Formats: sequence, structure tokens, C-alpha cells
Amino acid sequence: MSWGTELWDQFDNLEKHTQWGIEFAEKYTKFVKERSEIEINYAKQIRNLSKKYQPKKNSREEEESKYTFCRAFLVTLNELNDYAGQHEVIAENLTSQIITELARYLQELKTERKSHFHDGRKAQQQIESSWKQLESCKRRFERDCKEADRAQQYFEKMDADINVTKADVEKRSSHKARQQAQMRHQMASDSKSDYSAYLQKFNQEQNEHYYTVIPNIFQKLQDMEEKRIERLGVCMKTFADVDRQVLPIVGKCLDGMTKAAESIEPKTDSNQVVESYKSGFEAPGDVEFEDYGQAMKRTVSETSLSNSREGKDKSTSKSKGKLWPFIKNKNKLSLKLGSGPEDFSHLPPEQRRKKLQGKIDELNKDIQKEMDQRDALTKMKDVYIKNPQMGDPTSVDPRLTEIGQTIEKLQSEVQKFEGWLAEVEERMPSKSDTHRRSGLYETQNNTAVSNNCAQNRESPDGSYTEEQTSETQVKATINPPTTSTPDIDDEFDDEETLPTIGTCKALYPFEGHNEGTIAVAEGELLFVIEEDKGDGWTRVRRSEDDEGYVPTSYIEVILETNAKDS
Repeated sequence: MSWGTELWDQFDNLEKHTQWGIEFAEKYTKFVKERSEIEINYAKQIRNLSKKYQPKKNSREEEESKYTFCRAFLVTLNELNDYAGQHEVIAENLTSQIITELARYLQELKTERKSHFHDGRKAQQQIESSWKQLESCKRRFERDCKEADRAQQYFEKMDADINVTKADVEKRSSHKARQQAQMRHQMASDSKSDYSAYLQKFNQEQNEHYYTVIPNIFQKLQDMEEKRIERLGVCMKTFADVDRQVLPIVGKCLDGMTKAAESIEPKTDSNQVVESYKSGFEAPGDVEFEDYGQAMKRTVSETSLSNSREGKDKSTSKSKGKLWPFIKNKNKLSLKLGSGPEDFSHLPPEQRRKKLQGKIDELNKDIQKEMDQRDALTKMKDVYIKNPQMGDPTSVDPRLTEIGQTIEKLQSEVQKFEGWLAEVEERMPSKSDTHRRSGLYETQNNTAVSNNCAQNRESPDGSYTEEQTSETQVKATINPPTTSTPDIDDEFDDEETLPTIGTCKALYPFEGHNEGTIAVAEGELLFVIEEDKGDGWTRVRRSEDDEGYVPTSYIEVILETNAKDS
């Protein structure tokens, strides 16, 4: 159906309808614009969320990267960041493919609509003007006809009136009346001709107006409206396609998150805990049974660390905890990674070995990088020698010298760290040493009470595993081994010096900062005056007035024969 034939008389309604169509297109444009703003804000929030939970640039980041679940979470954050980028792409495409294009089209549409309705109003004005002229001709013809009828009637009346006097006849002759009547009839005839001619012209114009001009204008409006609707349909399809275009990449982001989640290995992460915190120290041996019923044996162990603690518990219900080998400062573990001297001597053997190996690998990478630069500069120098016009060969020499010095320095560093690494690997306790020490404890303690003694053992943080009073728990975390003995034995400590029961050789240097300990140098020979009671400490003497405790795992003990037999 055509607007021109079916809606020839609905000019005003078509004007309202087309205006509503443009307003609807503007409303849809506003809708898409708001959707684009939502996508931009959503993408921004997703990016901020991903950035917020990204690992910070510190030493902790290196530790977290060792665990599969941390790496999986990092991958998830990166994929989420890419996911946010796709929503930004949606917003950009909505703006460029719909909002901008539709805004430009609406401007053209408004101009076209205005032009069509201007032509329609102009045609309407023309037909109205022709109608007014036709009405004017019609009224003039009607007036002339009436005037001619009146003139004819007057002539006939004058000619037939017998009562008219001779003077009136002279004044108003029938000849003059006849001329007036004829003139009026001629005017009426001319008006009739004009009216007829203009009526024919108007009918032609009206026919052309309603069957040609208006249909053409309305057809253009109909075409314009159909194009507007078609453009809206295209935009709505584009609206969906914009989302569909990013679905493959969004799917890849989600697949990446799924793959990261599937890469988590609980067993690997639990093993990594061992790799991260394994100290390399030997576990304390069995605690020997001390028979206080025999006075002779008391002279050997009366000042031992375990005896002192046991006597103290009985007399005052107070105890001083024993520090483990890797504790050097009160309330502070020196096992903290990433701090300390260059040779990592503050770390336990196993962790020190890993740190040294990592440092060596890092230095080797730097050496390789410098060597690659040196090779590239050497090739450049050869090219300059063969083609002097390309450059001066001597200009490369300073840089080559600098690189050579850097390589020598790095190689020196590698040798230094390799030396430390060799020392650590050579001195780390082996399984055979552990078996030998266990056999030694078994020889010394033919009768061992394991369950009862184990109740007073301490965990690595210095706290007892059994239920304790609050005062005991506080002291156990801060106090080193002491030589305090029960009050009942104080007179023996003041009067007698413990006898030597063997010798030992220091395998590692020990600083001995805490009270009751003694500093030893690597390779130093000392006298053993009290063996390890299962707490990981051995009492040694350097001179008559210089004695204290050292970690048992730091020394190699050689007991005298009579001491072993006792």
C-alpha cells in the first residue's frame, strides 16, 4: 500500500507520525549510549578489582609464586583484566558503529523530512490559492448574471409600462435600456467564459495535486520512513553482533581461568612448604634417663640442662625454655628469608644452600647476558674493520673493556658463592651421621623412658607441647638454655667443676649471642663437659672460665671411652 493513494488526505497525521519516528530513533540512540557507558564503567571496575588483588612488588611475591594456587590466582586476575578489555571493546564498537552513525543519519533524516513537508505545504498552498481564484471567478460570474437579469427586467418593464408619460419615455428611452441590458448580458457571458476556463484549469491542477504531486511527496516520506525503520533494524542487529564478536575472546579468558584452576596441585604445594622452610638441622635425639638414686651419676649430670629444668619445675614451678639452633635473638627468628649477610650464614643449612644456588644461577644469567653483548660488539667491530666507512672500530673498545671487567667481576662473585655453596654441601648433616648419633644415644641410654620425657619436649617456636602455666609459656619463648640448677644442688655448682667427658670439633661458626651460649669458630676444637640431653644443645668448655652451650648439630662430638661406658 502506498501512502500517496491511501493517505492522500492525512497530511497532518503523517507529519506527526514521521516526527514520532525520529524521536523514537533518538530514544534508541540514547539507550545505546547509556549501555556503552555501563560497559565502560563495568570494565573500569573489573580492571580496578584485578589491580587491587595483584601481588605487591616485594619479597613476599617471590614466595607466593612458588605455589600453584597463587600462580593460578594470578592467571585468573590477568584473564579478568583481559575480560574487562573486551567490555571496553563492546563500548567502543557501540559508539562507533551505532551511536555515531545513527546520530549522523538522524541529522540527514530531519533535513530530508523537512524538505518533503515543505514541498507538501507549498503544493497545498498552490491548490488553495487556485481554489480561491476559482471562487472569485464564480462569484463574479454570479454577480454579472444577476446584473444582466436586472437590466433585462428593467428594459422589459420600461417597454411594457403604459402609464409612463411621454416625458419619461423621452428621458428613459427603451433604446438606452436595451443597450444597458445587452452590455450586462455581455459581461455575464464574459464572466461565464472566465469562470469556465478557470474551473477547467483548477480541475486540472487539483487532479495533478491529488494524483501526482501529493502522492510523490507522500511516497518519498514513506520511503524515508521505511529507511529509518530499516536502519533501526540494522542497529539492533549490530547491537547484538557487537557482543557476539567478543564472545570467542571472552571464552578464551574463561578457558584460561579454568585451565589455571585445573593446574592447581595440592601435593606440589604441600611439598613446596617443605622446600621453603626445611632447615637441614637434625631432630633432637632421645632424652636419657637420669637415675637420681645413684649419687655417682649425679656428679656428671647435676648441672645438665634437663636436670636443671626438672629440679626447677619441682621447686618453683617455673621453667626457662631452650632455644633451638636457628634462634639467635629474643622473640625473633633469624630464619627470615631475604635478610642477613651476603653469604646467608644466618639461615639454616638447607635454606642457605638454596639461597646460594639461586644467587649463583642469577649471576650466571647476568654473565651470559654480558657475554652476548660482548659478542655483538665484537661482530660490530669486525664489520667496522672491514668497512671503515660504516664506523670507527676503536669506538667500540671502551665498551668492550667495560663489559670484560663486568664479566670478571661477576665470575669472581660466582666463585665466591660457589665456595660458600661447596662448604655448605660438605658440612650438611648426612643420614649416616644421623644414624651414628642415634646409635650413640642408644649406647648411652640402655634404659630410656620415652613417653614421659617427651612430654617436656619443646616445639621449634620454643613453647612446650604440654599444658603449662602462663609464666612458663612466656619464658619458654625468650630464654636460652641456662646452667641454673635446683636450689638443693647450688652448693655443688659453686664447689665443683664439671669433668671433661670428650672433645668436639665445630662444623659451623656459631655466634652465641644469647645468655648461656658460647661463640665458636669453624674448625675450633673444644672440650665436652655435658652431652646433649635430647634438647639439641651440648655444653662445651674452651678454658676453665669460658664454657657454655652450642647447637649439637653444629659440632662433631668424640666422647671418651670411660664416658661412653658410664
